[in-house]
Amino acid sequence: MTQHTPEFLRQRSSNMSLRMAALANSTGATPSTPATSLPSAREMPRSVEAKDLKPEDFTKPFTDFLQENPTVFHAVDYFKRKATKQGYTELSSRDDWSDKIVPGGKYFSTRNGSTIIAWTVGKAYKPGNGVAMIAGHIDALTAKLKPISSKPNKQGYLQLGVAPYAGALNETWWDRDLSIGGRVIVRDESGKTSTKLVKLDWPIAKVPTLAPHFGVGMLGQNNKETQTVPVIGLDNSDLYPTADAPSVEALGPAGSFVATQPPKLVKVISKELGITDYSQIINWELELFDLQPATVAGLDKEFITGGRIDDKLCSWGAFEGLLGSKLEDGEGTIKLVALFDDEEIGSLLRQGAKGNFMPLVIERSVEALSEKAGKSFGPSVVGRTYANSFLVSADVTHAVNPNFVSKYLDDHAPRLNVGIVICADSNGHMTTDAVSTAILTRVCELSDCTPQVFMIRNDSRSGGTVGPSLSSMMGVRSADAGMPQLSMHSIRATTGALDPGLGAKFFKGFLDNFEKVDGEWTQ
Repeated sequence: MTQHTPEFLRQRSSNMSLRMAALANSTGATPSTPATSLPSAREMPRSVEAKDLKPEDFTKPFTDFLQENPTVFHAVDYFKRKATKQGYTELSSRDDWSDKIVPGGKYFSTRNGSTIIAWTVGKAYKPGNGVAMIAGHIDALTAKLKPISSKPNKQGYLQLGVAPYAGALNETWWDRDLSIGGRVIVRDESGKTSTKLVKLDWPIAKVPTLAPHFGVGMLGQNNKETQTVPVIGLDNSDLYPTADAPSVEALGPAGSFVATQPPKLVKVISKELGITDYSQIINWELELFDLQPATVAGLDKEFITGGRIDDKLCSWGAFEGLLGSKLEDGEGTIKLVALFDDEEIGSLLRQGAKGNFMPLVIERSVEALSEKAGKSFGPSVVGRTYANSFLVSADVTHAVNPNFVSKYLDDHAPRLNVGIVICADSNGHMTTDAVSTAILTRVCELSDCTPQVFMIRNDSRSGGTVGPSLSSMMGVRSADAGMPQLSMHSIRATTGALDPGLGAKFFKGFLDNFEKVDGEWTQ
């Protein structure tokens, strides 16, 4: 591994350069931005080599992205709009791709509105050539509304029925300013059904703590069904004469969806979407999120603090790397980035990494390209494709915490604002091995990236990634690598101000250099 001496770290990025970069790129993020806007007019130039990118240029665009895309549905919509702006063509899984995919083309496809795969085809592509793949996840710990989210009035409080997604509603969720967003299923007057995205730009919910005077601990000892129920408003109508009590009747007939939801919430969401007939809302997938803006922090503004960093950090950097990757005339690989939903709960659903979305995209693309080249398509070309391919399983990992240094292995303690972390696990929770480590280390050499390494202690529990599922499904070489962060699984985490850019630099370097690196190996 690379040893990081104090002198090396000073050369890597001085405090003064961090301060100046932060001042030049101060966030100024606002709670609400029109859905049609993109966080930054800056586009990663294709002509620039990965080694020449300036990580500080990515700080503000990343914090804006975090704030403006709080749910997985908003994140996919963001990536769709950004890819379309750069000339990518959307392909529906329902359509025939045989006449649509050509060498030199750029494409993306989505599943469930919560997973997106984007890819480019090398101009010199030949059937059987490999795929340089990066796979990450864009879901995050959250609290989702229950199918029936109305709750009885309790001592004058209106509350909301929610269920934790993954490890959400933990102690870091207490007393946060929580807003709500997601997708709404709408059927219009003509009977057409569509999906609309919504997010509110003010906090509507709070999970209140109990004062210590009552002698009840608030750190992880509370019942998530009965003691972490969000408060969303007041209704003291029980204190007034019946004639003067405000109406709290359901907004739809018995059995309708809106009749199972808090009337005030239905009205607020309808107003945001311009809906006047509440019965047009036939269902929704809404979730709570921390509204506090993502921002730079620290004396020299060397940190980024915000919600949903896991794993918007690697996913955003990977997509930036793809959009900025070079399209040279002699390149023969497919470059692909897949951003999945449901990683935090095991990836088992159809939009998760254990679904068939990614291998189907690859095989359907190779099939179309084989037909264009006049070659037969079958197990032989599929087998050669995967044998020539490589997967980077990209997920955040643990930055060393100075208050718990003893919990980390010596020489396996990643630092912020240094570079990509190659992660290993002896029990197969990570895909990294000696070959894949050598490949990524070589990519770092060519891209002027500094690799770090991480492995959990033997007396700790390793987390999982999408890597083992995808690599075993396709039989491809693979390594787990990601950017470090503090406070994993907290509602609000911390990474380095340079880490989004360092990630984009590495991921672009991998996509641009994999074909060269693979060609250096004896077969």
